[in-house]
Amino acid sequence: MLKLTDTHCHLADPAFSNHLPDILKTAESQGVRRFIVPATCSDDFQAVISLTKIPSVHIALGIHPWFAESASEQDFHHLESLLKQYPQAWVGEIGLDFYDKAQTTKQREKQIDYFCRQLVLAERLHRPVIVHNLKATSAIVEAVKQSRFSQGGIAHAFSGSLEEAQLLIKNGFKIGIGSLLLNPTAKKARQAAQNLPLKDMVLETDSPFMLKNTLNTPANVRQIAEITAELRHISLEEVATATEQNVETLLATIPLV
Repeated sequence: MLKLTDTHCHLADPAFSNHLPDILKTAESQGVRRFIVPATCSDDFQAVISLTKIPSVHIALGIHPWFAESASEQDFHHLESLLKQYPQAWVGEIGLDFYDKAQTTKQREKQIDYFCRQLVLAERLHRPVIVHNLKATSAIVEAVKQSRFSQGGIAHAFSGSLEEAQLLIKNGFKIGIGSLLLNPTAKKARQAAQNLPLKDMVLETDSPFMLKNTLNTPANVRQIAEITAELRHISLEEVATATEQNVETLLATIPLV
């Protein structure tokens, strides 16, 4: 029986609120049987936590770089408290986003500071992380080193070069191969899916986002896996087996409670 994991899906998003059971049932029909759901800010912590009642869902709690500038000390302490309360939660979605060239140095420094603090917290609590990265690979690697972070995690929605991917892998991250593959012109994403070692890849959708004019759902992990298999000239089952083992490896880093 085919088993796949969507390692990054925002199931707590309002776009899914009225029909989440159907979304999960459709995903299961495509072999997508496990889901990792990250938070993005303190406002959605409780909505994400509420999904823990679903056995196939694993959660992550963190503050996304888009919200780092407005995040308060109270938000950070709230995050720390919840992570202690939910010892199986990952830390995420955290990271850096330098896509906007109009960003000031102060804005980027705020992102880096909040990212490093969350890395230190994840290290202390022995949790893997889910990392958002746009135009910031070198800064992310530097933050990982400065924070002495060693728990590993996922560099999600990867869109960079093979050299950037290898740098992230060297620093303990699995590479999230995602919905960019559904765009035939996404050359870097396809190069990553075709050339990176299977032992360093996981699959994701970033649903409900990433697709124009249509709702992205976790069921699309099946198509992402199929495209990866086609690009590599291997079977779908081989892709599924390898990527599932990678997810299990990350889950195994979390201490048993």
